Amino acid sequence: MELSALVTKFCEKSPISVMARGLIENVLTAERLDACFERASDGQYTRQLLFSTVFQLMTLVTTKVFPSVNAAYQSHKEEMNASLTSVYNKLNGLNVGVSEVLVNDTSQDLKTVIDKMKGCATPLLPGFRLKLLDGNCIEATDRRLKVLRHTGAAALPGKLLVVYEPEYQMATEIIALEDGHAQERSALDKLLPNVSRNDVYVMDRNFCTQKFLDDIAELGAFYIVRQHGNMPYETLEPEKQVGRIETGTVHEQWITIKSESDGTPRKVRRIRIHLKNETRDGDRDLFILTNLTKASADARKIAALYRHRWKIETMFQQLESYLESEVNSLGYPKAAIFGFAVSVVAYNIMATIKAALRSSHGEEKIENEVSGYYIAGELARTREGMELILEPEEWKPFELMSKIELAKQLQCLSKKVVLSKYKKHKRGPKKKSVREKTNKAQPHISTARLLNA
Repeated sequence: MELSALVTKFCEKSPISVMARGLIENVLTAERLDACFERASDGQYTRQLLFSTVFQLMTLVTTKVFPSVNAAYQSHKEEMNASLTSVYNKLNGLNVGVSEVLVNDTSQDLKTVIDKMKGCATPLLPGFRLKLLDGNCIEATDRRLKVLRHTGAAALPGKLLVVYEPEYQMATEIIALEDGHAQERSALDKLLPNVSRNDVYVMDRNFCTQKFLDDIAELGAFYIVRQHGNMPYETLEPEKQVGRIETGTVHEQWITIKSESDGTPRKVRRIRIHLKNETRDGDRDLFILTNLTKASADARKIAALYRHRWKIETMFQQLESYLESEVNSLGYPKAAIFGFAVSVVAYNIMATIKAALRSSHGEEKIENEVSGYYIAGELARTREGMELILEPEEWKPFELMSKIELAKQLQCLSKKVVLSKYKKHKRGPKKKSVREKTNKAQPHISTARLLNA
């Protein structure tokens, strides 16, 4: 099927917007979304309000088209075929498994498209799948619920474990915890079904437990994890200095860690990085454990890979600044977690767009010059206009495309993108500012008089 004249015009004027809508039409069809809901909803009743409808409504909020669920509903009331109360009831009752499946399933489809475009970033450890694991606590919500009105403490609606794959630059898996005070370690077992041979998990010390490291190794996968202070071990040899890196000196030794299940000792490499400067916590030495062989990655490479943990922290910051990942008005944990999951899906759509740009314009140029902030801004600005002008049937060609056809279409569109519209503006080093003393007798001044003096 050929694209309509209006869609073709949008392809020329705003190819980024067409790429995003094309991905949504292909990967996030109503049938696919409702199937995800049926598979993970644990028997929740649908009635007239379909999950796909609620998802589309929430995307209007997370992509900053509308400031709240109420505002989005008011604008699309006729299409909803349900009351606002029904919408909130649906959101508040969504099983967290639905949010998990939504991210996990759609990310696999998007990864397939990226592979077809050959748009992956350069692998940090060729031959292995690097996965960064970290937790994210959803920020405190407004005290709209009755149970929150008489407390002064911040109301936490939940937290998530997130797996980020730097090769695809997207979050490919989430594990949700409704209890905002829950220990992240309590959810580690839920990650194991998706651990595959040759995966390499890069993690902070919070995830350094005997059982989890055992489980990863048993599945033929690997880990690079900062050692927790309570992790018991026995040394097999004295420590040796093996080199220097930008941040300090690198030392290495073999140790054994006993299996928690049967006490069997496992040989593990223990790498110490002696830092030139202290961390924010006052540490001068970082201890990293890994079961990767020296042939796969030497000690300096392990230290460099651990430093890439900042990429998942950057993703969390971008979710907050590019999108509305934490909707403060959603006080119920299930609703807040769903809002976060929808924002992750939107982020992954943007990651796929950047992959298309990489395949057409080169990785170095896109990574150094293109800002996701401006891409997100254009998508928010154009969405409502596209919906007003274009009929749903005009997007049908994208829905019917195979993943190979979609990849070719995205590459074609990416060549039309004017990269200067999305140019990054990198900050220079921060200059220490001197706070001027205020004069109580003159609390304010006229800017115009100072300029004209």
